[in-house]
Amino acid sequence: MGDAPGRDHPGNAAGRWFADVVVGRPWAVLAAVAAAAVAAVLLLPGFGAAGAGLSGLVGQGNPAIEAQRAAIERFGLPLLSRTVVVQRHPDGLDPATQTETVVRALELDWRSLATGGAPGGELLLAYPLINNPLLFPNAPEQGTTIVTYLFIAPTANLGEQDVIARDYAQSLGQPEGGFVGATGTIPLQAAQGRIVVDVLPVVEVATLAAISLIVGLHFRSVAAPGITLVTAAAGYLLADRAIGLFGAATGAAAPSQLQPVVVALMLGISTDYSIFFLSGMQRRLRAGTAPRAAAREAVAEYLPIVVVAGLTVAAGVATLAVAESALFRAFGPGLALTVLVGLAVSTTVVPALMALLGRFAFWPRPGAVPGPAAGPRHGPVTARVLRMVRSRRRAAVITASGVALLALASVPLAGLRASVSPIAALPPDDLVRVAAEGAAEGFAPGIIAPTALVVADPGITGRTAQVAELERLLAALPPVAGVLGPSDQPIPEELGLFSAPGGNAVRFLVVLDEDPLSAAGIDALRDVRNRMPGLLTAVGMAGAETSYAGDTALGLSLVDTAASDLGRVAIAVLLVDLLLLAWFLRALVAPLYLLATSVLAVGASLGLTTWFFQDVLGRDGLVFYVPFAAAILLVSLGSDYNIFIAGYIWEEARRRPLRQAVAVAVPRSARAINAAGVTLAASFGLVALVPVAPFEELAFAVAVGVLVDAFLVRSVLVPALVTLVGPVSAWPAGARSVGA
Repeated sequence: MGDAPGRDHPGNAAGRWFADVVVGRPWAVLAAVAAAAVAAVLLLPGFGAAGAGLSGLVGQGNPAIEAQRAAIERFGLPLLSRTVVVQRHPDGLDPATQTETVVRALELDWRSLATGGAPGGELLLAYPLINNPLLFPNAPEQGTTIVTYLFIAPTANLGEQDVIARDYAQSLGQPEGGFVGATGTIPLQAAQGRIVVDVLPVVEVATLAAISLIVGLHFRSVAAPGITLVTAAAGYLLADRAIGLFGAATGAAAPSQLQPVVVALMLGISTDYSIFFLSGMQRRLRAGTAPRAAAREAVAEYLPIVVVAGLTVAAGVATLAVAESALFRAFGPGLALTVLVGLAVSTTVVPALMALLGRFAFWPRPGAVPGPAAGPRHGPVTARVLRMVRSRRRAAVITASGVALLALASVPLAGLRASVSPIAALPPDDLVRVAAEGAAEGFAPGIIAPTALVVADPGITGRTAQVAELERLLAALPPVAGVLGPSDQPIPEELGLFSAPGGNAVRFLVVLDEDPLSAAGIDALRDVRNRMPGLLTAVGMAGAETSYAGDTALGLSLVDTAASDLGRVAIAVLLVDLLLLAWFLRALVAPLYLLATSVLAVGASLGLTTWFFQDVLGRDGLVFYVPFAAAILLVSLGSDYNIFIAGYIWEEARRRPLRQAVAVAVPRSARAINAAGVTLAASFGLVALVPVAPFEELAFAVAVGVLVDAFLVRSVLVPALVTLVGPVSAWPAGARSVGA
């Protein structure tokens, strides 16, 4: 791939010095990395120890959380539960089972209310609800299902709450021929966490096997994969501990659900950088260079590009820190630390192993055959592209065709619908999903997480006719399956279940006819919220204040915040990548169109993801943070590949006309970029082995995006654009910096 890119570049002297150190003292380098890994494993907390659940990353200022906190202060009793126990028999629950469930809940409630705390544990209250016409008139069935809402002390963590719910369900006993189980948002998150823990080793093994196969085929070697695997393993151990240490030190723990993404990112980028270093050494061995000198020259050649590329990716994902959402801000440090650790390990371990192994790094085909084999090898596709971009007219046709193709693939993105964490995200046979589907059959999908609507107005509790009419109008709205309110008061009014003791507020429990955390459920609540001013006016309460609490209200605010965050973070990541590209290439025009191609590739990837999951698989929508995270990763990784290919074109253009530079640089870089792209796509694609919707969606989006970027954008569209724009690409440095 040519001599060291940009010998006059500020980073090149440092690169040669670094190459002398790591190649000259390989045993010392490996011993230092091994000691660091052992010390980290023994002394530092791991990712799993510090990782938080997604539920802890919502942010204290969220309007749904504030509404729930204010409602508890105003009414005295909680109304919303994130944990539900479902008892169901399709032919009907016998009266004894119904009575036993209600009595058990009442005993718990009265003891708790009498003592003002938990009766010997963290389970505080239980509210059972039977699908009979008196309590839930719109239920599709009668007497078949009981849902019991459990209220657990906030001191219990997610895992403890899940255990309490499952224990309560088990204590009720399973009706013969029926079902009993726990569901709700807390059991849903706990189930997702268990699945990640169970499947993560499979993802790791499958990814390592895929990387070994790809690297082995690329270099025709059984030894080269060993270098990449050792590097990836050391990088993952150190990154896992670095993320755990960061979380323990700052209290800003990354969500544990991020762990499969960290595995994929570490294995992918460490293998990518290994491929580039090994490619440089292999080419020099073929040219007849001595092994130690070949390793040193390869490191000096690639180090500036690898370092700038790694810093670009790390800076890109770190821009998540400017997001308003605490969830997105939590993603940034973990991903950035992963990239930085992977960069540090790749630039030390790989050169040291190349120095020690020499020709055996490519055994059984060391490739030390000087002569014609040292030249670049053109694949049939690369050769065809190079023939087509020899003239500006052909380059213009390729550019227009490529842009049109990417734009066409982006069209489905206009129909993207955002969900939060629907029950359908779990595998069909998961007991949490089975319980939720049973509750939906007996009541409605929204019964597992109703929305609390609080209406505040002076003296409202005394206006019973108006309140009853408002409840009736709410129940008649199309997305609403049922409403429980002051007209359905099951306990003394002074206890404050639906009517505030002060007389100035009432609340309704609104059950939607959709999965409460699905895209349809979020849209349904948005519809209810938009209609509320008209309903209040219709019953003579135009001045009343409303607030919404519950998981659907929380999801609605998260989706809305994500939409506003997208623009803010997009500007930040594009600006950071633009500055780094401009510094590396010493130009402004080329970075602008290179970043534009990255944006087109991201749009195409997300468009294809939307089409596949919503139109082909028929899913309700994509989990709201998936397009966001995929876009940030793809723009950053696209800039990574921009640096590799543009760096080589720029270097060759210092010695020959630009079109000739493209013809020389593209085949020298395209093969390694394509191999790196396949490796990174495989790393992320195998995250789909985690059978939970957000992982499947993110895996598809990033894998497809990386392949589009490597094989279409960097290998075809970028060479065409460089030829089309010509030496103006180097502005403001001018045509002298590239061949005119």
